[in-house]
Amino acid sequence: MSDVTIVIPNYNGAAYLEACLRSVFEQTGVLLEVIVVDNGSSDKSRDYIREHFPKCRLICLDQNYGFCRAVNEGIKRAESPYVILLNNDTEVRPDFAGQLLEAIRADSRRFSCGAKMLRFQERDLVDNAGDYYCALGYAFTRGRGKPAGQYDKGCRIFSSCAGAAIYRKDLVEQLGGFDEAHFAYLEDLDLSYRAKIHGYYHWYAPKAEVFHVGSATSGSRYNHFKVLHSAGNNVYLIYKNMPFLQMLLNAPLLLAGFFIKYLFFVRKGLGRDYLEGLIRGIRLCREHPGKKVPFQMGHVPAYVKIQLELWKNLSILLL
Repeated sequence: MSDVTIVIPNYNGAAYLEACLRSVFEQTGVLLEVIVVDNGSSDKSRDYIREHFPKCRLICLDQNYGFCRAVNEGIKRAESPYVILLNNDTEVRPDFAGQLLEAIRADSRRFSCGAKMLRFQERDLVDNAGDYYCALGYAFTRGRGKPAGQYDKGCRIFSSCAGAAIYRKDLVEQLGGFDEAHFAYLEDLDLSYRAKIHGYYHWYAPKAEVFHVGSATSGSRYNHFKVLHSAGNNVYLIYKNMPFLQMLLNAPLLLAGFFIKYLFFVRKGLGRDYLEGLIRGIRLCREHPGKKVPFQMGHVPAYVKIQLELWKNLSILLL
């Protein structure tokens, strides 16, 4: 059995696969299984993988089902107890997998460990060193654009970025995997939130380094697709993971957060897209009531810790 399985979702990413897969197969010190899940690509991704990387297990889906369905398919087929999710537009250090494996094995309460993601073109700058979530309902990236040397220490984070992170397969499956209603965006934060409710935590593993191009599949930082799905998924995430009293407690800040973001996207020419996304989020809540995490008294200490972290992260955002 392999020590770890690397699952790479791909959609029309042929231009990035050579660098990504070459670096993956140069990993040292671990027994590795590599699965590429192709989301109905129309470029030559599948042929390229078959010809140049025959050791890959290639799973071909008939259409683009989104990030969540792709990684769920890969996790389901993984034959090792740990799974690394890796974006196709990345290049990893030779000890990347080994460092993540060491980090997650260090504590059985670690649900996931996120890598130090560096910018592909500016390799001394951070792309992602973990994700925050705050009481305004904002998800934001830790360390983006800052010198990499400032993020050399491991620490707890609210969520690992699923673009380069390791998970315990059994725990992911126990919590139902990535919610495919998300399609894309905030799906990792949703799973991380659920894990925190159940008493697990997430760790930043700075020795596991990966270089990330960014926006390779969906395009620029702000566009209709991203704004629509991010806005809707955020509403859905709040509904799923916050019990009623916590939603009530955070309601003033959440409403303020939605309004501020609406004004921001109006200035970007995407105000209508944001409102459309919010409506989509309400629809997701109505369509998937069974996905809401059931309230349990035993989870109250975890809810309290999460709420304190939401307030703490708000102060980080504002400072």
